[in-house]
Amino acid sequence: MTDNVVRLFKDPPTEESPAPAPPLTVAPEPEPSDRSRPVRVFLRTRRRVVGVVRHERTRQAARVTVRHGAYLIGGTRVVTRRAWDGRTGARYERLLRAAEAAGNYEAAGEWEERLHRFRSERHKRRMDLLMAPQHVAKSAAIGTAGGLGGLIAIGIALAIATKDPADVFTPLMALIELIRLLVVLIQLLWGPLVAVGPFLALAGLWAVGRQRATAPQWALPDHKRSGDAGAPITPSIVVTALRDLGIAPLRNAIKEMGDAGAQMLGPIRIAGCGVEVDVTLPSGVSTEEVQNRRKKLAENLARHEHEVFITIPEAARTVRLWIADSGALDEPISPSPLVTDETMTADYAKGRAPWGQDLRGDAATISLYQRHLLITGLSNQGKTASLRALALWLALDKRVEFRIADLKGVGDWGMFDGIATVLIQGPTDEHVIDATEMVEGLVEEMERRIQAPPGTKFDPLIGIVDEAQVAFMCPAVGDDKRPYGGSKATSRYFMAVRKVHNQGRAVDVLLWEGTQDPTDQNLPKLVREGAHTRVSLVLGTESQARMALGDKAIDGGAAPHLLRQGLDKGTVVVASDGIKIPAGQPSITVRTHFIDDDAAKAVAQRAKNLRDGVTTLSAVEPSETATDALADIDHVLRNEPKLLTQEVLRRLATLNPGEYREWTFADLKQVLEDAGAPPRKTDGRMHVDGLKVADALARRAAETSESAAE
Repeated sequence: MTDNVVRLFKDPPTEESPAPAPPLTVAPEPEPSDRSRPVRVFLRTRRRVVGVVRHERTRQAARVTVRHGAYLIGGTRVVTRRAWDGRTGARYERLLRAAEAAGNYEAAGEWEERLHRFRSERHKRRMDLLMAPQHVAKSAAIGTAGGLGGLIAIGIALAIATKDPADVFTPLMALIELIRLLVVLIQLLWGPLVAVGPFLALAGLWAVGRQRATAPQWALPDHKRSGDAGAPITPSIVVTALRDLGIAPLRNAIKEMGDAGAQMLGPIRIAGCGVEVDVTLPSGVSTEEVQNRRKKLAENLARHEHEVFITIPEAARTVRLWIADSGALDEPISPSPLVTDETMTADYAKGRAPWGQDLRGDAATISLYQRHLLITGLSNQGKTASLRALALWLALDKRVEFRIADLKGVGDWGMFDGIATVLIQGPTDEHVIDATEMVEGLVEEMERRIQAPPGTKFDPLIGIVDEAQVAFMCPAVGDDKRPYGGSKATSRYFMAVRKVHNQGRAVDVLLWEGTQDPTDQNLPKLVREGAHTRVSLVLGTESQARMALGDKAIDGGAAPHLLRQGLDKGTVVVASDGIKIPAGQPSITVRTHFIDDDAAKAVAQRAKNLRDGVTTLSAVEPSETATDALADIDHVLRNEPKLLTQEVLRRLATLNPGEYREWTFADLKQVLEDAGAPPRKTDGRMHVDGLKVADALARRAAETSESAAE
């Protein structure tokens, strides 16, 4: 290669004979300069240092060092604080400020009294210390004299026994020898104790820090980093969780507080399977900001989102946190008292249905007296079971009449055959038509009762429509061109529901509806707002939650849309004055008892045993056969000497709804007067005389026989 290069320079090309192209050569690498060598050494060294620093062993060593150092520092801090609190009134002053900040002046007064008592006792101890040297000297002199006297007395007794006068001082010399041995022992152990003592003290401080987990989370071992999940809730944990929410005014206010934010908190109270604490927010922080960060707050408290509930109590600028024990809400609740107590009875007017447990673990009971009810939620979340549990309890009051339309039609309400006077089961348009006519029958009964004389008492009549969204979405149109479904004034089902909502409760004609996945189309606004008791299981969105419970409940902290689908089956959020709700809150969360089909049938059988036999119809249809009103009246009297006209009408409607459902007192009176057995008043109430009805039937039979003979 060198020869070619030399030849190229010696024989330059001419115009006549172009020189051949030189072969491709690779230039040799230049020798490194003295200036670039330090740079390469620096880069190489940095890469090695970074590699060592980032190595897992290095990180593990750093974590171990920081962890144990933090244990020692934290333990020292804990012990120092304990000593300071024990020697001063700092603990009482801290709790006094927290009680004043929470507005609990009774507790503040109690802590102030304890602080005063502590200071008085401390002053007394200090005064006693001033007199201690004098008392110690006197006690030492008396003790020494007494001890020497005792030893000499023992020596005298010993000398008499041994007949040796020298034994008088033997006990005293033994004591002196014991003292010498103790001094020698202390001299031998003092050096090792002085050498080992500091290390023992450091080990004790380290153990305290380890027990209190004073090391940062990143420095803890892998199996302990999530160990705070489910840890007991303390004021410092709550304040830290609030500080780290990401709300700048809240974080700055906590930093500026002298007690590190403790004055914001009320007392932490045990509340069922969790704890409850009121937090008074500093100026510039709204309750809505905290509510919107529920998930982050739960994570800061080492809980799942569904284990933290935020509600708004009556106090201004205050949020109430209910924090469940970790995993407590996933544990099943006890079975329903309806199943376990076979002697249980019901009272529509004064009783309360045992429905489940609230989050505190207390029994949740609800009054059904004169309250329309609406329950909604996503499909397969326990809506029918929750609604059926209320009906099963109320069925134990034999005065209550049920008319039920199950538009799902899979037998969930089949056990009410023999309890309900009407039981419609099926999802077709024909079933919706029957359900609509059933609700219209409620309207007619309501109007009949309204027109009755003032003071007339009526038995409760409960209409239940499960899967009501099927009725609202039904496309069927009647012969009068009016649609059965829809939410307009021409809709038969919609208008019948509205009429019952408007006036039914005054005469104990009530309507319960169950629906799923609510929208404005399948659950019109006027219908959902007509219910006195509004209940929601898990829902998909906040807008659906507002449809189910109303804006007031959602703005106050109700959150059925934050329940877990599939995991929180049977958990309902209730907005009603019929259930006990904590003061200042618009709703309550209840975990309802689940009553399976077999248990429901057993409860239903007990309800049937209380009744005199009910004929259940599968539809409301007019009777096509001729009826004998007087014979039917005699039939429902059942050989009773007298019966209230109201009860006669009810039994007639049960016997033949198509014929007697629309009967009024005037209709009954007309038939009886024509037969010569008019009703009479006893104790201020109208009764039908059974003997007169039987005589009227006998006379009519005799007249018929005579006519036939002629």
